[in-house]
Amino acid sequence: MWSFIGRSITMRCLTLPQSLPVSLLSINKTHVFRSGFSYPFWRSTVISFCSTSGVFTRMGDRGVSALQSFHNQDSISYLLQREAAEIDETLMGPLGFSVDQLMELAGLSVATSIAEVYRPSEYNRVLAICGPGNNGGDGLVAARHLHHFGYKPYICYPKRTPKPLYTGLVTQLESLSVPFLSVEDLPLDLSNDFDILVDAMFGFSFHGAPRPPFDDLIRRMICLHNYGQTRQKPPVIVSIDIPSGWHVEEGDIDGEGIKPDMLVSLTAPKLCAKKFSGPHHFLGGRFVPPFIVDKFKLHLPPYPGTAMCVRIGKPPQIDISALRENYISPEFLEEYVEADPMDQFRKWFDDAVAAGLKEPNAMALSTAGKDGKPSSRIVLLKGVDKDGFVWYTNYGSRKAHEISENPHASLLFYWDGLNRQVRIEGPVQKVSELESEQYFHSRPRGSQIGAIVSKQSTIVPGRHVLHQEYKELENKFSDGSMIPKPKYWGGYRLKPELFEFWQGQQSRLHDRLQYSPEEINGKRVWRIDRLAP
Repeated sequence: MWSFIGRSITMRCLTLPQSLPVSLLSINKTHVFRSGFSYPFWRSTVISFCSTSGVFTRMGDRGVSALQSFHNQDSISYLLQREAAEIDETLMGPLGFSVDQLMELAGLSVATSIAEVYRPSEYNRVLAICGPGNNGGDGLVAARHLHHFGYKPYICYPKRTPKPLYTGLVTQLESLSVPFLSVEDLPLDLSNDFDILVDAMFGFSFHGAPRPPFDDLIRRMICLHNYGQTRQKPPVIVSIDIPSGWHVEEGDIDGEGIKPDMLVSLTAPKLCAKKFSGPHHFLGGRFVPPFIVDKFKLHLPPYPGTAMCVRIGKPPQIDISALRENYISPEFLEEYVEADPMDQFRKWFDDAVAAGLKEPNAMALSTAGKDGKPSSRIVLLKGVDKDGFVWYTNYGSRKAHEISENPHASLLFYWDGLNRQVRIEGPVQKVSELESEQYFHSRPRGSQIGAIVSKQSTIVPGRHVLHQEYKELENKFSDGSMIPKPKYWGGYRLKPELFEFWQGQQSRLHDRLQYSPEEINGKRVWRIDRLAP
């Protein structure tokens, strides 16, 4: 959203209001494409649309998330029950894995999959219904990790396995004060008390019909589908490896079984996963060695970075208007702010640095030429003092051209992890040649060469041209001699005339404090006004 005061520009971060369905690779994530895959970033708000892919991306985040999407699910291997059992035997036999190792990795995979889609701020109450076997153990481990992720788990574990591994898992949960509920303690209608139900009753080795009390628990989960027809937000069901009651190869044979919203396949998807029609299918259990892959001719999606899960198949269609964040922040009150906005900015900037946010000095710079058409880009703050805010760029770039026509600009800092924005408006002028020279030679030599090579905003025939020119200059200055700063490169300084500090709050009742200069008794002071959110 843009507004103009004379020739100056203001800007702020907004969410898009259109009810436009778009394909998102995960809810509230950013996606950056590389080699046909997408890498989401955790939580941010500035949205851009990639028209060629039909995917919205959100930029400016702290770092790469542990989630990647693998679209072509038909190319993935699906296991028969016999194959799944043989892989487990091989892992725990000649390959030296123990059942507790595999269970820990599986449970962590389930917890991270849940956290990728269902935020604890909206889906906090988790009921893990655990069976007597390894699948139940996976559920116990997942619940422990979910507790540490900020969820409030509850456990229903009616048929406890009297083995040290399982009793240890129970002890770990009890030490965290995680409540254990009996079947009798559970309400008949599970839709009111919980936000997520983890189906950890039966895995791929289960045969026959479920017996009490699990048959009744499965029926209660099935009923949730009917409740969802009349209720706005029934709890979501997350099944571990196999939806309980499904045939491991044929799936939900009569069509009347559990219909999970998320399926977390472990090691490799079982054949029944082809019948899964819910919105979120993940693969977890990042422990499959090459020997297993080669022996069973497995085709599995790659896990990016340090990820413990990867999405399989196309993501669900999401209505942009449904994406929202209910901010929870301390109140930002007039009586506690600094009288000088520069001091308040430094205080918030120090908070962003201390919070470990990625590139807290990143800021959106908005300019407009004499035609009044705005343009924005992200640049990095490289200095701040009583005279203003400094950044460096090419003096032949579009922003430089617009500043020469209209020497006013707007800066916007957005610190997602703190729910904060700062907007700053004011006139712009070049910094001194000496100041630009000093900063230029403080940069890495590669960045100095890059500044010479790039005639910013001009059209180039291809990336190879840039690489070639870079290589030539790299060779030229390989003796370590000083690299001269090009005349067309230098800094700008915005002298602030208006500040707005924004703190996100619940129900959109955000705090907005504006600093504007005024003269009192011949002295320039800053007036502080609260703006309606």
